[in-house]
Amino acid sequence: MELFIIKCFCVYLSGVGFGLIVNLPHKALNIAGFNALLGWLVYYVIINAWGGLGSANFFGGLCIGVVSVLIARWKKMPSILFDVPGLVPLVPGGQAYNAIKSFAMGSYESAFSYLSEVVWIAGSIALGFIVAELVNKIRLRIEHEFIKGHQKF
Repeated sequence: MELFIIKCFCVYLSGVGFGLIVNLPHKALNIAGFNALLGWLVYYVIINAWGGLGSANFFGGLCIGVVSVLIARWKKMPSILFDVPGLVPLVPGGQAYNAIKSFAMGSYESAFSYLSEVVWIAGSIALGFIVAELVNKIRLRIEHEFIKGHQKF
């Protein structure tokens, strides 16, 4: 249990730290850290429940995308400020490093294995963001139709 709490704290710090690196406004740092933690928790639960890298990264990216839009509307800030720091824990940096290392050492079979994993994870995260945008568009359309429908009376 202590290890899980330490991991959660480090994920939160990674979101805040990346926000500091990219000059995020200070009033957005804490929320960006919690967005990173929320996306990673979704990833963590799914990877431990089903074990699929693609689905875990997809739903983690989807969660980060949807929550970023909601936070952006609440804080009246661009959603990209919360998207990018939220993605930091999901980025396949270790696999990318191992792919480059394997290429440099001449182990091409291993390198292509790591590279395909990087592409799979990055594609899953990107697809999660695309679906998050679609969910947001549908939500806005429903809100617009609901408001428009109530104005007729």
